[in-house]
Amino acid sequence: MEKQVLGEFVRILKISRTITVSLQLLQTMSIMIQNLKNEHAIYYLFSNEHINYLISYSFDFRNDELLSYYISFLRTISGHLNKSTISLLVKTQNDEVASFPLYVEAIRFAFHEDSMIRIAIRALTLNVYHVGDESVNRYVTSGTLGNHFTDLVIFFKKQCLTFNDLVVQASSETSKDLSSSIIAAVDEIEDNLYYFSDVISAGIPDVDKLITDGLLRVLIVPVLLPSLIEADMGVGAVTSLYLLCCILRIVKIKDLANTIVAAFFFPEGSFVSLQESKVNGDATSYKFRHPPSEESSNGDMVEGVSNSKIAIPEDASLQNNCGDQNQSLWEAVLSYLNVGNDLQVLGSLSIIATLLQTKELEESMLDALGILPKRKQHKKLLLQALVGESSGEEQLFSSGSNSTKSGFISELECYLQKLKEYGVSASFEPSSSPRSCRFQVLDTLVKLFCRSDIAAGTLWDGGWLLRQLLPYSEAELNGKHHNLLRESFVKCCSNILLEAGGVWADLLISVLCDEWRKCKKVMESSSPRNELRCMLLPSSSRGVISSESLADGERMYEVVKAFVLLYQLLVFSQGITLPDFAPIYPPVDIPENSRARVMGLDSVGPKQGVELKLVDAIPCRIAFERGKERYVWLQAVSMGTSGWIVLVEELPLRQNVGIVRVVAPLAACNPRVDDKHPRWLHLRIRPPTLQSLDPSKAAASGKTKARTLVDGRWTLAFRDEESCKSAISLIHKEFNFQRQEVERQLKPLLDPCNLITPPEYSSHPETPNTSTPKSL
Repeated sequence: MEKQVLGEFVRILKISRTITVSLQLLQTMSIMIQNLKNEHAIYYLFSNEHINYLISYSFDFRNDELLSYYISFLRTISGHLNKSTISLLVKTQNDEVASFPLYVEAIRFAFHEDSMIRIAIRALTLNVYHVGDESVNRYVTSGTLGNHFTDLVIFFKKQCLTFNDLVVQASSETSKDLSSSIIAAVDEIEDNLYYFSDVISAGIPDVDKLITDGLLRVLIVPVLLPSLIEADMGVGAVTSLYLLCCILRIVKIKDLANTIVAAFFFPEGSFVSLQESKVNGDATSYKFRHPPSEESSNGDMVEGVSNSKIAIPEDASLQNNCGDQNQSLWEAVLSYLNVGNDLQVLGSLSIIATLLQTKELEESMLDALGILPKRKQHKKLLLQALVGESSGEEQLFSSGSNSTKSGFISELECYLQKLKEYGVSASFEPSSSPRSCRFQVLDTLVKLFCRSDIAAGTLWDGGWLLRQLLPYSEAELNGKHHNLLRESFVKCCSNILLEAGGVWADLLISVLCDEWRKCKKVMESSSPRNELRCMLLPSSSRGVISSESLADGERMYEVVKAFVLLYQLLVFSQGITLPDFAPIYPPVDIPENSRARVMGLDSVGPKQGVELKLVDAIPCRIAFERGKERYVWLQAVSMGTSGWIVLVEELPLRQNVGIVRVVAPLAACNPRVDDKHPRWLHLRIRPPTLQSLDPSKAAASGKTKARTLVDGRWTLAFRDEESCKSAISLIHKEFNFQRQEVERQLKPLLDPCNLITPPEYSSHPETPNTSTPKSL
């Protein structure tokens, strides 16, 4: 201050002809401002207009290094803004801000191609917004500066279109690099929305209206909503569902959320012809057309939220169903559950779950969609009854669930007026009761559980949704729903029995018990288990299946997860308390005269290097290295649900006793005699565990690792053909014992009567009751 150094800095900058001076000056100022702690020093730096001169100076930004220093300089200044210092950087006229160089120069780079620069500018603008200076707030939302918020939405829309290209590409090909690109794009999409949320949280008047207007006018109405029906409207249906979910979850604006839901009530034909409006100037008029009601020959007539009957086709794909323009957009979203692919189903479930958890939505809106949870309905009606409203008392104790029509109409009309501001015009008359819509949602969910072409994990999300909609003490599922669930359950029982004799039979019980606990936890959770980004990546991108047995393992996981879900849904639908552990029979004691006990096996099973007795062992030869044959004894043994192929080398000094050299799972060995050499026996050796297939561990790590485990092959040479046949017979016999024990433990789950009366012999799987069941 004494030497007027800042003025000297400005003089040097004016006369310099080299970029080196500008670089050093910006770096020096940034370091100095960043490290100043004394308020008086900061006040001096920000006064005398020297800082504003440096901010407004015409630097040569073609130099990337200079631009980086300049952005760092601006951000450092914004870090010291408060209600006292911000007044030193603005110019006022008639008590109103007339100029604010720091903000004006900063937003010039808000849409720079370098993401680090965009992030720095967002941090700077948030520092300005959160100061809370009323005159500055009026300045940043007035005139052309107010258009900055619309420009943010336009830039966000461009990012969404680029993001959709990645999603479409990922649906047709699997690539680790492509998945990484999608995850990076998702991060940027969500960062943008969180920025909108942070801007709104600053509490600047009219900013929430500007952002709501921009999102609806630029992105949601012309692009996202029509894309739920036609993919060529800008983005795909999956991308549209994802973006709508993100907007509702992150940008918490009441008017925005309710306006989106209000649009769901109109016929999908109204959106097919929508054209993108121009942000500035003339806007295309969005006319909602109401075609005459026609009865579909392949659908059922359902009373919808409009004053007409809506025909819902059962088997047609959504894209082929665009001709049914009386179907509401909400019904189009629901139809994905029955005719969409796995990602579309997950997207549809996600949007419903998001609506349930969006606190900004009016409960009457949820009720009209048919997704207001029963507990909230009862709470609302009970409150009405307590305050003396007769309609609330009548509805509370009536068999049906009727909502107050007048309240919904008045709230909906409010948001229809907002839609008209964007050129939308429509007449709308809701039905007298949302019961038909609720029945439609439940009916669609039950039919979803009957689909075999949808991943079991996605069906779990549908199960969670059903539990949210229905209370634990009352079921709205009718006889048709129960029959559909039981038919699907019977199919799952057949599939689980096939797995009992399959490649991973020895792990089936443990996997089922584990998935039982996981499914129960998911069903009773207060929020969905998956992140939104899961709907964007096909399940095939998790990893590369490197062996046949690992593919069988993934199928087994899917079968078990679907079986557990159907069982728990049937128990839930009948009002029965679901046990914490799978109701299976406990294992029984291994008889002393069994092959495993006679061989000397303990509960752990055979281990390499352990001595075992040779019981019905068959001599053979095997070579694990070229030219190095070993003479071993083949033994197949089962113990409960486990089984092993054991190769033992006989001890020379102890008769009928040997050392275990190699152990392999009995399941999946698939013994086969060689076509040309009848004394040779081929065995397939699968990996001992399925840890690499555990989807929860893969999700927790956040990375997809290539699976390198492959199936092994053994070729055993016997003395003669009879020995080879005896070996096959021994393997089949022991595997049958193993399969029978698996089926015995599963029997309580496979008996439909146990859905009403849980089995007497259920026990904690970790502390088994070893008593023999009375009846098998």
